[in-house]
Amino acid sequence: MNYFSYGICRLAIVPVRAKPSDKSEMVTQLLFGESYKVIEISKDKKWYKIEIDFDEYQGWIDLKQCTEISQEYYDQIQMLEYKVCTDILAGILYKKEMLNIVIGSVLPITSSELFEMNEQFAFNGESKNMGQRSDFEYLKKIAFKYRNAPYLWGGKTPFGIDCSGFTQQVYKICGYKLKRDASQQYFQGNAVSLEDSSEGDIAFFENEEKKIIHVGILLEGSKIIHASGKVRIDILDERGIFNESKNDYTHKLAGIRRLMLP
Repeated sequence: MNYFSYGICRLAIVPVRAKPSDKSEMVTQLLFGESYKVIEISKDKKWYKIEIDFDEYQGWIDLKQCTEISQEYYDQIQMLEYKVCTDILAGILYKKEMLNIVIGSVLPITSSELFEMNEQFAFNGESKNMGQRSDFEYLKKIAFKYRNAPYLWGGKTPFGIDCSGFTQQVYKICGYKLKRDASQQYFQGNAVSLEDSSEGDIAFFENEEKKIIHVGILLEGSKIIHASGKVRIDILDERGIFNESKNDYTHKLAGIRRLMLP
């Protein structure tokens, strides 16, 4: 392959698709400020296959929504610790135009004096350092900002999110890296039993074929917050998730993992 380049998301949200077509399913999203490698170009040269730096997830984006950057700029981005937006919705001035961005967007703001910024921005919303690890109380505060967000396959925002996108984004804002899919997240952190679990742990759920199909974050008092229909709070026990409104179990517990210290 003789084609290679780098890019960064300079729109609020960009759909990343399974195949190079607008009709193809959305498998994830790029949020403002997320960088990526271009690993392939479609035959019609209208789509890029990318690998997102944060989670190494791959998919196709429309060339019209791509902003290419130099390898030098890309390398600088990898070396620095940027800030992450913590407002559900905020405005950023980019190239003298106002752009709405969502929580979880990566802001080109750094304390490094060595960085030569080749783009100009203005942002006055709420943010935090991406690498700064937070405690459970802050994680809970962030998780609740997504409460009642509608379920959306491949989504990563308060306006549409899936179960693993929810856990990934909450943990990302709190300074932890999670892979994109629940089946990938299941192998991160350390396994703990339900009896030894603590708020902030991540619970995983399986189907009849023992495949991991769902994930959520433990709260106090045997509660779990997760994206199922919407981001909601339900009861968790040894059988799984109990939905009080349905008076039934909706997900079978497969295991619990711990990333952050209780």
